[in-house]
Amino acid sequence: MITQILAVAGEAAPQNQFGFMEAMEQGGVIAWTIFGVLVIMSVGSFYILFTKLFEQNKIMRQYKDVQSSFWKTNSLKEGAGKLEKNSAWRQLVDDTIDAEDKHHKMGDSLEAHDWMHGSLARSEAYVNAKLAGGLPFLASVGATAPFIGLLGTVIGIYRALINIGLAGSASIDKVAGPVGEALIMTAIGLLVAVPAVLAYNWLQSRNRRIAEHLSAFSTDLLAYVNSKGSVKPAVMTSNSTTTAAKASAAPATARPATTTTAAKPVTGGTTTTTTTKK
Repeated sequence: MITQILAVAGEAAPQNQFGFMEAMEQGGVIAWTIFGVLVIMSVGSFYILFTKLFEQNKIMRQYKDVQSSFWKTNSLKEGAGKLEKNSAWRQLVDDTIDAEDKHHKMGDSLEAHDWMHGSLARSEAYVNAKLAGGLPFLASVGATAPFIGLLGTVIGIYRALINIGLAGSASIDKVAGPVGEALIMTAIGLLVAVPAVLAYNWLQSRNRRIAEHLSAFSTDLLAYVNSKGSVKPAVMTSNSTTTAAKASAAPATARPATTTTAAKPVTGGTTTTTTTKK
């Protein structure tokens, strides 16, 4: 008797026929195509994120070499030898040296200055454009991935409604499953778009910081060339930093004494009282 009851209960137990694979199978070629496009977008976004992050970290690491060793040299060619080849900073220095060689061919001093400034600006723009490569793809993924997922949802709901109409039943158990499966594509679209938007904004902020360093370095190179090497930024070493810190932390008792003089009028004349503060 108990065995029969359990067998009947097992046969009457509802089976879950809804899920991601079921939704993709019902969607057919269109659903699989949309899912493949979203996967490609996601993989491409993470690839660009990691490659650009590696490139930015490399440039920032090379900038420390520029600050520590480049400006200690006696000439641009000597300083270029201390920088890594095929780096952004080495390219700026090499373009500056090339522009300086052609600088003397300009008859007018103003034209020569404009030539130097334009050459550095062109080199700086090339580096910034290279750093920005791939970021439009992240922006496109962040803007379009939700709508691509929504397209899959719309097609899924359309198919579900057609099947419900053919079955002739609009009960909640017939509607909730197919519609819920269709909404999976919207969720996938959001999962692809959100990381792409965050990566785009983060990489853009880091690129702006690098662009500021490039602009400052170009300005220093231009001043160095126009002043024949007499104007260049000061290089802060560890000894100079320690000395400056000790000077700023000197106690107040070491400061020289100040003398103030106060005049006080009295009857019949004026007397002067001198006080000394130590």
